Amino acid sequence: MTTFPGAPRTLRGGFVVMDADGRSVLRTIPFQYNPESLSRTLAPRGAAPATGDRIEALRLVGPPVETLKIEVALDATDRLEHPDQNPSTVADGIAADLAELETMIAPKVADLVAADALARRGTLEILPLPSPLLVLVLGANRTMPVRITEFAVTEEAFDARLNPILARVSLGMRVLTVDDLPFATKGAGLFLAAARRREALAARRGAAVAAVGLAGAP
Repeated sequence: MTTFPGAPRTLRGGFVVMDADGRSVLRTIPFQYNPESLSRTLAPRGAAPATGDRIEALRLVGPPVETLKIEVALDATDRLEHPDQNPSTVADGIAADLAELETMIAPKVADLVAADALARRGTLEILPLPSPLLVLVLGANRTMPVRITEFAVTEEAFDARLNPILARVSLGMRVLTVDDLPFATKGAGLFLAAARRREALAARRGAAVAAVGLAGAP
């Protein structure tokens, strides 16, 4: 999966995995190839209409629920053309690439073992396993905290040892907002920064109603 040699070089998107407090980067997972498309759905969150208050029809109670869908391609072809430079790919295909993505939605084995040890000691309440902050990066202007809600893998080709060498990973995500994260945390700050950029872009259009064929305000 090579690109046209004369094409302009574009930045690569990917994921940044941070600790739960957003204070340090644990690892970075760049896309091998940027997704060809991004599907976004925004569901507005209005006040409940059953209250009978007519003013509620114009009131928003929080940020919209935004969901994203992308497809990530993984291909070992280019690396297998230079086996001496890519011994891990020769040995395992794209298994490591898949593992990097899969571990974003799986707790660490050490945490599972520790939780089991607490349960065996009779701990009455076991807190949910710690989860890192996952940040989707699609350029400097689109960096947002997300939670992966769907993860589907289609392995399309294999080497002689049945290691996958070509796969597509379909990811569904929900953008985390200040309703999901404590307001003063790194994740909430990333969401607010993205929301401010959106408002700044929307303000460029201005309020001239002549653009929609009206001589004055409706």
